[in-house]
Amino acid sequence: MKQTILVTGGTGFIGSHTTVELQNAGYKVVIVDNLSNSQAGVIDGIEKITHIRPAFEQVDCRDKEAMDKVFAKYPDIEGIIHFAASKAVGESVEKPLLYYQNNIVSLLNLLELMPKHNVKGIIFSSSCTVYGQPDPENLPVTENAPIKPAESPYGNTKQINEEIIRDDINSGAPIKAILLRYFNPIGSHPTALIGEMPNGVPMNLIPYVTQTAIGIREQLKVFGNDYDTPDGTCIRDYIYVVDLAKAHVKAMERVLDMDSDKLEVFNIGTGHGVSTKQIIDAFEKATGVKLNWTYAPRRAGDIEKVWANPEKANKVLGWKAETSLEDTLKSAWHWQKKLREDGIQ
Repeated sequence: MKQTILVTGGTGFIGSHTTVELQNAGYKVVIVDNLSNSQAGVIDGIEKITHIRPAFEQVDCRDKEAMDKVFAKYPDIEGIIHFAASKAVGESVEKPLLYYQNNIVSLLNLLELMPKHNVKGIIFSSSCTVYGQPDPENLPVTENAPIKPAESPYGNTKQINEEIIRDDINSGAPIKAILLRYFNPIGSHPTALIGEMPNGVPMNLIPYVTQTAIGIREQLKVFGNDYDTPDGTCIRDYIYVVDLAKAHVKAMERVLDMDSDKLEVFNIGTGHGVSTKQIIDAFEKATGVKLNWTYAPRRAGDIEKVWANPEKANKVLGWKAETSLEDTLKSAWHWQKKLREDGIQ
């Protein structure tokens, strides 16, 4: 058995898939989640896939005293993967203070507790939103692209948290950190035992697509068709969530077991930009299901186009996105149908 890893937000979409990959790689996992945007039943899905049940503590990372007790209860925790955060761009524009409270206080608590409990390293779940809208000459985006003013409070919390980690390490904190700036995670585990299951109306494109396809939502709205892109809709780099999860395992190995810099940054994406309209077309082709969709006005905070240059992660981490868009969209549809079979959605 390898080291014990604390996964905050571990019952969430990316957190649950990363827990599976960590356990498959031999790590012991402790999940902390306040279940604000996920369900405890996700733990059952993780156990069915890996035949190992991760430890679970229902704790809010903003509660420093409670987090202190978690570290005391599991003194063998050596690394943290920090997912726990509010993450909807549109909601962050409407509720900025909630986002600053959730996303910044939780990180501060972890950084303050790490030296006390001899935790060596942290992988921070960052985002391509830190690049804002890159200038044309900076597409595809490398890690050296300028950090632009954030387009949303959500994006700003990612920038601020990166700066906090950098300042902490520069001050001499006895920890290592990797910032993973990832693009748009989609899809679900091939077993359909875990997947993306937001509470209420989905804020992300793919759950809205699958819920529309199965009849939960009447119509999919595409926000904006007048952007400076080939078909007028926003362009993103959509990455399969299992591929993304595997990048976290590679990053954790590097932080805990390799002689690497105290702070490193990696873009995690496919290197290909795909428009919202292309996603709809690809979904219909992959599944044979026609979507009821229409254009709607632009949405506040949305970036026009961004996709990754993942060469650094490919070379340094030894990681690469491998799953096709078609297979990724099929996995999302398989998951949605499984939810219907189980009477959940």
